Amino acid sequence: MKRYTWKTGVLQIIMIGVVLVVLIPVYILVNTALKPRGDRSSPMLPTLTPEWGNFPQAWEQAGLGPALLSSIFVTVTTIVLLIAIGSLAAYPLARITASWSPVVYYAFMLGFIVPSILALIPLYSTFRDMGLLAHPLALVILYLGERGSFTIFLYTEFLRAVPREYDEAAGIDGAGRLKTFWHVILPMLRPVTGTVIILNAVFIWNDFYAPLLFLSGSGSQTLPVAMFSFTGTYEVDWTLMFAALIIGSLPMLIAFLAMQKAVFRGYASGLKG
Repeated sequence: MKRYTWKTGVLQIIMIGVVLVVLIPVYILVNTALKPRGDRSSPMLPTLTPEWGNFPQAWEQAGLGPALLSSIFVTVTTIVLLIAIGSLAAYPLARITASWSPVVYYAFMLGFIVPSILALIPLYSTFRDMGLLAHPLALVILYLGERGSFTIFLYTEFLRAVPREYDEAAGIDGAGRLKTFWHVILPMLRPVTGTVIILNAVFIWNDFYAPLLFLSGSGSQTLPVAMFSFTGTYEVDWTLMFAALIIGSLPMLIAFLAMQKAVFRGYASGLKG
């Protein structure tokens, strides 16, 4: 049994300080969301008479119901397609040792280098000509291109750490490449798939600029754009804004809590590989 030393005490004090620093923004968020509207007191002062009605008011005033459905559609559709395309593309990149494999891999990695904002104006013109403006499918296509390289990178690096003996054993049993991938490799990708889901979902869920550009003025706006309605020319309704932020963050928080073990296993597997 280890003895409690002064170094342990200092470390505990530092960790408590870090926790407090992290919790301060959360406290300000919740405290401001519960303040009466028009209250200009410091956000650090605790609210003695919380206004729980701010949450339904924010929900109705910003139209968070349709915005929530739109965000869920865009996020879920994009994540499903990213998992399917990213894992299928990464499997041959990680397994085939032909001379073209590294070339294709680094071609995908160019997506990390080229800023996606450079393509927004051409994409706007393209989506306009295709009749996809003000439609959530425009965002799905955009995010597939924007997050595809990152997803392929995560799957490829994970698959390189998976022994090839699994593929060889499945081949001896008569399984083809696709059957081997579906029945043997894909179940082994669960840890990194959790990481892919969380990291991509958080980015897509919180993105503001692309939905503002492609869905502005439509009934399909996402949550960040809907929350922007609380911002006026000269004033911001921080109380309802923060209440809407709490509502909008709950789905991602629930998803993370449900998948945190898979996410941490994905990180650990990547470090070991």
